[in-house]
Amino acid sequence: MNPPRFRSSSRSRAIPLPPALGRAHLALWCALLLGTCPRRALGQGAVAAADADATAQERAPRAAAPPHAAALSPGAALQERHRVRYTLDGIEIRGNVRTAARVILRYVRFRAGDVLDVEDPEIELTRYRLLGTGFFASVGFSLRKGVERGSATLVIDVVERNTFVVQDLWLGIAADEDTAGNAKPLSAFTGVQVAETNLAGTGITLGAGVGLAADQLALRTRFVDPAFVGTRWSAAVTVLYNDARDFFGNRDVVFESPLLEQREVTGYAVVAYKRFGATLGTGHDVSSSSRLSLDYHLEQIDATVPTVASHMRGDSREPIEFDILGGKTVLSSLHAAIDHDTRDAPFLATQGTLASVSVTVGVPPFGSDYGYQKFEFGAQRWFRLPLRHVLRVEAFAGAIAGDAPFFEKFYVGDLTDLLPDRLLDLAPDRRQPPNFLSTDIIEVRYGDFAAKLEAEYRIPVYAGRGSIYGVDLFGAAGLYGLATRREFTDAPTGYKGFARVPVDVTYNLGLRVDTAVGGVTLAFSNLLGLIPARRGARK
Repeated sequence: MNPPRFRSSSRSRAIPLPPALGRAHLALWCALLLGTCPRRALGQGAVAAADADATAQERAPRAAAPPHAAALSPGAALQERHRVRYTLDGIEIRGNVRTAARVILRYVRFRAGDVLDVEDPEIELTRYRLLGTGFFASVGFSLRKGVERGSATLVIDVVERNTFVVQDLWLGIAADEDTAGNAKPLSAFTGVQVAETNLAGTGITLGAGVGLAADQLALRTRFVDPAFVGTRWSAAVTVLYNDARDFFGNRDVVFESPLLEQREVTGYAVVAYKRFGATLGTGHDVSSSSRLSLDYHLEQIDATVPTVASHMRGDSREPIEFDILGGKTVLSSLHAAIDHDTRDAPFLATQGTLASVSVTVGVPPFGSDYGYQKFEFGAQRWFRLPLRHVLRVEAFAGAIAGDAPFFEKFYVGDLTDLLPDRLLDLAPDRRQPPNFLSTDIIEVRYGDFAAKLEAEYRIPVYAGRGSIYGVDLFGAAGLYGLATRREFTDAPTGYKGFARVPVDVTYNLGLRVDTAVGGVTLAFSNLLGLIPARRGARK
């Protein structure tokens, strides 16, 4: 930026100031302008007039200059010189009525004495992270003039929201199906998980859940302290109890189970089982957007398994593999995961990424009767489109090696939207997938390998600030695959060509509603799934 030039009242030639005096004059004007603007908003587009504030960077300590500045090209060096930086005097938090300031500061990596670059993407990631806690309806960052030249105070303004939320809500219809693929009989299932995610303003989560279906019950309780004994490590405890049934066999099922009352379910071999156990976990932030978590799980299983059972798999009669041991057994496992989250909102996100990589290992040395390894990868990306429309793209892949119990395997209802997914590990629906592509995926209920690709388009229909924050209409479609190891080594007979590839399509339509008590998805796919999709007899 060239120094200003003064002109006399006459039209005589302009007399340039000496360079040192020109720079001093420019610094004086910038200081006056900064003094008249007590606060400055931060975030996207925060430095619209960086050139006008170029001297603010010069007022910061020279130690703040990047070590590679000398190696920059002339253009890059000029751009680096005009970046606006301030030394932080401190952080002020405003608007937090219930939430303790120390809880908010856990999610802020800046501290007094740090040199803050107003173009640092860490600022926006920190704002997204605070929004992602679910404690706040809005979060804003700004700067206030500091006590010394070149210094500033970071001001965080928050608007709190209700933190007693419904984390999961299930309302659906489970069904059997006759040999023509028609649903029968219909039975309702329901479940809910609620939590206080900011107990007494401490950031501690205390939650519980219950799932109910025909002859099935699931209970959960969970406690999470995000800063255990004042450290940066979290502590979590989850206790589970399931009294459940699951259904095995494709068609023409023959079985003997003298210890189990079959009731109205006669076309399937039923496994009744009870689970009781707990999970202990901890976690640590790797960065503002990434987190590492570690868990140890221990439970006892008491299962009643049919003594003899067979069914038609393809065109051949084969024994049914239940993937669970009868009687009382122990499951002991270790779980590790890395999560990356840059979403701008926890429910109705409009941009950002959510990705996770995890591994679960059943450990016989720790007393487990099941030895296995489970690998999972999932990623979702949101794109903001014109007219406030949003596109979401999702990818998932998973694989299991070893002998995992069936409830640890990949379930077809978790992949297709046209069947109810599991609620607290209960699988009340007995239908097979619709099988639009007429493949052998109809032979698979639980699999060792799973993959899914899906795209969702979302259109906002309402935005507010009361008890309902937003309502979006969405439509989704995708392709998924599910297979056991036998699909690769001993595929079912009667399928040829592409039909031997266990894949199918899925779709969904409904409303996503962000409310003061959590996000709610009103989807119509479960009802659409009651319409028979295949032609002819059930395979």
